[in-house]
Amino acid sequence: MANGKSLSERLQHPVKQWIKAIFWCLIFILFIVWVGNFWWLLLLPIIFDAFITKYIPWTWWKHSENKIYRSFMSWVDAIVFALVAVYFINLYLFQNYQIPTSSLEKTLLVGDFLFVSKASYGPRIPNTPLSLPLVQNTLPILNTKSYIENPQWKYRRLRGFDHIKHNDIVVFNFPTGDTVPLKCVNPDYYSTCYQVGRDYAFNIKLNLENDPNKAEKFEMLGRRIVLNEPEKFGEVVYRPVDKRENFVKRCIGLPGDKIQIVNNQVFVNNNPQEHFKGIQFNYFVQTDGTEITKNIQKELGISNEDFHFYSPQQMSAEYAAVKGFDPNFGIYLFPLTDEAKAKLESFAFVKKVVITQPTDFVQFDDVFPLGNNYGWTRDNYGPINIPKHGQTFELTLKNLPIYERAIRVYENNKLEVKDEKIFINDIETRYYTFKMDYYWMMGDNRHNSADSRYWGFVPEDHIVGRPVFVWLSLDKDKGWFSGKIRFKRFFRNAEN
Repeated sequence: MANGKSLSERLQHPVKQWIKAIFWCLIFILFIVWVGNFWWLLLLPIIFDAFITKYIPWTWWKHSENKIYRSFMSWVDAIVFALVAVYFINLYLFQNYQIPTSSLEKTLLVGDFLFVSKASYGPRIPNTPLSLPLVQNTLPILNTKSYIENPQWKYRRLRGFDHIKHNDIVVFNFPTGDTVPLKCVNPDYYSTCYQVGRDYAFNIKLNLENDPNKAEKFEMLGRRIVLNEPEKFGEVVYRPVDKRENFVKRCIGLPGDKIQIVNNQVFVNNNPQEHFKGIQFNYFVQTDGTEITKNIQKELGISNEDFHFYSPQQMSAEYAAVKGFDPNFGIYLFPLTDEAKAKLESFAFVKKVVITQPTDFVQFDDVFPLGNNYGWTRDNYGPINIPKHGQTFELTLKNLPIYERAIRVYENNKLEVKDEKIFINDIETRYYTFKMDYYWMMGDNRHNSADSRYWGFVPEDHIVGRPVFVWLSLDKDKGWFSGKIRFKRFFRNAEN
């Protein structure tokens, strides 16, 4: 006897209650089989007890005579259940993601809210299990971490329903988002340190351009400055893999592929990539003085964020002459798809349309790997081979910068170069066999996308899931009563 009831009395429940108990017990068992952690079966008696035996007084507060207390506890009970349910759903099934930038225009628009399936490619067992659901890494308003860093679990992924294919749109954790200066999140910490160090070296006339170790020296100089100027760059924090910012791009290259870009045309294993309808590039546009109005801008599908105008005073006569523009008229700058470009060129007042080059408006075009003299740019890049699990690469001092971060950071090895010899975990070697698959991600808005061309490979343990559809879309360029809600995009396939 316990609490006045025998076991036989506790088992006396309506068939409906037994069906509920059996259903949830089966769901729990199937979940454990999927996860593969059979220690969780020890919790099965607790689930059975909650429905049938009720040795644990789960609803003890219902017996209180205080109505206010019962009402309050009923809300607490509902909220706790909802949080637990949301936590597991968010971890293993799906999550919401909002498109913050125009890198995938016109496929996905700024302000699109996506339903992201984690089960498609297999959900990850969380690296950081002690975290609040529905927030990635920072609690709003409080601006504090939404997770406790310890314990940290090793990477493991459950079986999914599909695998990543060429041209899939994928949500993933930002690979170089492990270290973040909170007031300067874009570009990433490593690019920021490199640029700050390079600028500092230039200002003090420290010539490192021909130094084979210039990338490391620029980054080291910049790191000191970033760490010593928190008022400008903010506190520098470290984030575990699953708490790094979520990015969304198109998967251009799979493990084992060779990628090359020639004059903006992507080649995958020497084959030209399909030219998607939504792919666009930045162009300079000059008219006969006629203004490109808001209506024309809307007709061409150009957002306010991507629409720029430079007056004759802002453009030097020398620069205009190099580009073949009339220095007496201003120049527009915005991205265009092939279809939009053809439409724009059909207007009689448009005099010249010229695709932009990496050196336009910027002094440098630093692509991955930073500071190395391959001669690559965003428009002409590679060839570069994407590592595959189990694949062995021959390492040289020339190609080491490409694979260094993957070997040292993503796969947790000690990597050093001494006397022009490569040492991995204190053993001299010329070869390395990769432990994970890697992917190459790019945006469709090719000249306005921070992607693998700038920060390299995406490891398999950073993959979050696959966007399925748009469930809400808000146009940030419009008001609530003037078309802010884009109803036509509701439940639109995220990849079309």
